[in-house]
Amino acid sequence: MKFKIRTAKREDCKEIWRLIKELAVYVNEPEEVKISHEELERDGFCQNPFYECLVAEVAEENKSKEGFTVVGYALYFYTYSTWMGRTLYLEDLYVMPEFRGNGIGKSLLSSVAKVGKDKQCTRLQLSVLDWNTPARDFYAAKGALDLTESEGWHFIRFHGQSLDNLASGAATNP
Repeated sequence: MKFKIRTAKREDCKEIWRLIKELAVYVNEPEEVKISHEELERDGFCQNPFYECLVAEVAEENKSKEGFTVVGYALYFYTYSTWMGRTLYLEDLYVMPEFRGNGIGKSLLSSVAKVGKDKQCTRLQLSVLDWNTPARDFYAAKGALDLTESEGWHFIRFHGQSLDNLASGAATNP
């Protein structure tokens, strides 16, 4: 099946949002998607974007049964390691189920890695749910290391009330 990987455009945000919601259903958390396509537009297509995104697009003759030609995406952003320097963080990699097995996911992942190498990033990082064996196997087959198993790192998050509480304790200078 022919497809192309390209940089997302502002007008792709509704499709990216649709795919984000599909991914949330896949990971059994559909109610957790709080973002809108307008926020995706604002945050990804501003002067200093918070993220970048690639989309996988098939030809019209290969569109999905629902009529979609954008069938996958990879959303990523830049972070910094005090030990290693420039780092790329892959937030999401998703391909619609009916298009899996055609090399689209591998091509998206490779394209993100190329972006990182072109920007002189020293590593590409991501998180995978512990039960998502297909994704864990996919990344392992490409050479990824599971740092939870090999180094004991844990991913920590503050959000909602815990983030509010933490921020309210910040020192202020008059």
